[in-house]
Amino acid sequence: MKTKYIVYSILLIGIIALIVYRVNANSEIGAPKSSEQTNTATTVKGLVLHPQKFNDNISLSGTIEANEQIEIRSEVSGVVESINFREGTKVNQGQVLFKVNDIELQAQLSKVQTAQKLASENERRAKLLLEKQAISQEEYDIVSADFQSASAESQLMQAQLSKTIVRAPFTGTIGLRSISKGTYVTPVTPIAKLVNTSKLKITFSVPEKYASQVTIGSHLTFTTSGSKAAYEAKVYAIEPEVEIATRTLKMRAIAENEEGRLYPGTYANVMLPLESIDDALMVPSESLIPVQNGKRIFISENGKAKEIDVEIGARTGNEVRVLTGLKVGDTILTYGVMALKNGTPVSIDLDQSHKNIAE
Repeated sequence: MKTKYIVYSILLIGIIALIVYRVNANSEIGAPKSSEQTNTATTVKGLVLHPQKFNDNISLSGTIEANEQIEIRSEVSGVVESINFREGTKVNQGQVLFKVNDIELQAQLSKVQTAQKLASENERRAKLLLEKQAISQEEYDIVSADFQSASAESQLMQAQLSKTIVRAPFTGTIGLRSISKGTYVTPVTPIAKLVNTSKLKITFSVPEKYASQVTIGSHLTFTTSGSKAAYEAKVYAIEPEVEIATRTLKMRAIAENEEGRLYPGTYANVMLPLESIDDALMVPSESLIPVQNGKRIFISENGKAKEIDVEIGARTGNEVRVLTGLKVGDTILTYGVMALKNGTPVSIDLDQSHKNIAE
C-alpha cells in the first residue's frame, strides 16, 4: 500500500515540474528581444555603381535576299534549238542562254521585206510623178503610207526574231534548268533562275519607336542560322511609311558576298546599333524587383536598405541600364534582396569585379 502512494507521489511531482518548465519557456518566448538581437544585420551582396560604356543595340529578325533575281523565260513560243549554259554556273551579262527555232519567223521576215522593197519602189516612182504633177499629193501620201507600213512590219519581224535568242540580262549564277533541247516553250514556261549573289540584301523591320534613330548609311551586323560568323551591312533604303498592322518600319541593307558564303532566302539575326553611351549606369538583372508600376531596387544608405523606384532602358545578357533613380557612387544591393524591407540593417559583401569601364 505504501509503495502505491510513493509511485503516485513521484508521478505528481513530475507533472508539476513539467508544468513549471513549460510556463518558464513560454515566458522566455514572449519576452522582448535584446537590442543586440533585433539589430542583427542581414548579409547581402552589393556593388558600387560606376559609369560604363554601353552600346545600345536591338536584335531583329531579317531575311537575306539576292541583289538581283529573275526567272528566265522566252518571249516567243517555239522549240528550243540549243541550250548554251550549264546549270549552277556563272554567266555574264549578254551571254546567250538558249535559242528558240526561228524558221517560221525567218520566212515571215523574208515575205515582209519583199513587200517593203516593192513599197519602197512604188514610193520612189510616186515621188517622181508628184514632182511632174502627174499625180495629186493625196495619191502620193497613200503610196508613202504603204511604204512606211511595210517598213514597220519589217522592223516588227526583226524584233520578233531577236527574241528567239535569250541572253543573260545581268551577271550572276544560273540555277537548275526546267527544259531540254527540243522542248516547246511559251512565254509562261519557266526556264531557270538567274541570281546575282555578289551582293546580298537584308530586309528587316524596326519598331516605330526606334525608327528615327536609323538613317540611310547606318551600319549593322548580322548572323545566320547555324553559324557564329558575323557579317557587316549598310542600310541603303527605308520605306517612307510605317506599316499600320505591325507598327514597324521596313528597311533594307546591302552586304558584300564575294566569297559566296551566304545564300538568298536564309534567316538573318540583325544586330542594329542605335546609340553609344559613355556614362551608362548598368545593374545586374537580379537586383531589380518588379512592382506594380515598374521596377524597384535596394541601395545601402547609412548601413540600412533603402527602396528606390527606377526607370530602366535597354538590356544586355545579364545587365539592365538604369535611366533614372540612381547616381554614380550608389551602393546597390544585388543578391539576397527579396528578404529585405525598407530600413533593414544590412552587411554588404561588395563585388569588386564591377569596374569602371569608362576610366
